[in-house]
Amino acid sequence: MSRNRIMLIAAALVFAVALLAAGCDSAAKAGKFKIGAILSLSGPAAPLGQSEQRSINLLKTQLGKTGINGTPAEFIILDDESDPAKATTAANRLITQEKVCAIIGCSSTGSTLAIMPGVQKAMIPVVAMAAGTNVTQPPQMWVFSVAPGDALVVQRILMYFKNEMKIQRIAILHDSNAYGTGGADEVKAQAPRYNVTVVADESYGSADTDMTAQLTKIGSTNAQELLVWGTNPGPASVARDMQQLGMKLPFVGSSGIANQTFIQLAGSAANGVVFAASRLILPSTIPAGSRWAKSVNSFSAAYKTAYKMDIDTFAAYGWDASNMIVNAIKSVGGDSAKIQAKIQSLVDYPGVDGVFTYSETNHAGLKADALVMVKIENGQWVEAMP
Repeated sequence: MSRNRIMLIAAALVFAVALLAAGCDSAAKAGKFKIGAILSLSGPAAPLGQSEQRSINLLKTQLGKTGINGTPAEFIILDDESDPAKATTAANRLITQEKVCAIIGCSSTGSTLAIMPGVQKAMIPVVAMAAGTNVTQPPQMWVFSVAPGDALVVQRILMYFKNEMKIQRIAILHDSNAYGTGGADEVKAQAPRYNVTVVADESYGSADTDMTAQLTKIGSTNAQELLVWGTNPGPASVARDMQQLGMKLPFVGSSGIANQTFIQLAGSAANGVVFAASRLILPSTIPAGSRWAKSVNSFSAAYKTAYKMDIDTFAAYGWDASNMIVNAIKSVGGDSAKIQAKIQSLVDYPGVDGVFTYSETNHAGLKADALVMVKIENGQWVEAMP
């Protein structure tokens, strides 16, 4: 192939990518900013996506007809049905047909990982709400996350085991999906640093409702704590099965159960469960008078007024992700590359889920002090104490 032909092909590729990246800017000039969102509004991850959707709709209402800097903002929300393949289809539509300048999502780790190659190629910034380590490690230029990453949550839980509970032997029971497997792998990788030994590692399917076989195996080990890594409904089924089996092994969960849905699904079996979550679950643990506290209080009041519901972690994800994108557009307009650069340059940004600082090498944003260990007592959240 001649050098001239190679140069022509390269130029064509650059031009095609530039057209995709410029999609939102063109849309803005035509009269609106177009922002995509890929959420799990049905399927196993629906409790996450539905909370996130409420937050995005609340922001849309607040923006009203004036939109962003006087230009209307259109949020195109698509349901991936908790299916990574459908998330990929949704992303392709948002990029090639809708010409969005940025994407909020996805709700789950599996869906987020599925869309990453496409958004990287199209150079469309994504602010995800998924906690899987592979979402932000290693950093992908166009993908950020507002959810406390697996590595951070694992660090906080292992600190709790070692420093507060003096635990050395644990069993893991995790969802077999990307989120559950990634979390279990991260626990096994970090555990030796905290002198914690994993004595059992069992998994379940996302749609499974009976975990008695796995729990029976775990019950025969010398584990001192059971670490359950998954999102509802799986962990709730685990809690109910443990209650039915009469298992006294303490249940510690990931941030994937940091919502009222877990309590509703698990019923009385939820009592005694401990999990790691953002401090917004217990606002009293957030430094009083801080910009973070002000963000939480403002969002909490608006959300409760709109929906007659308290905020949860996933509502916070939706709020932080959508506001980061909207604020970037307010500052730099609808050019996707400028939006990416603006988000990547955020320092001490006071979100609802924590205080975020991003950089070229850090697209996760949060530190371990953004998290607190929470215990469920009589259907209520309280700070877990040794």
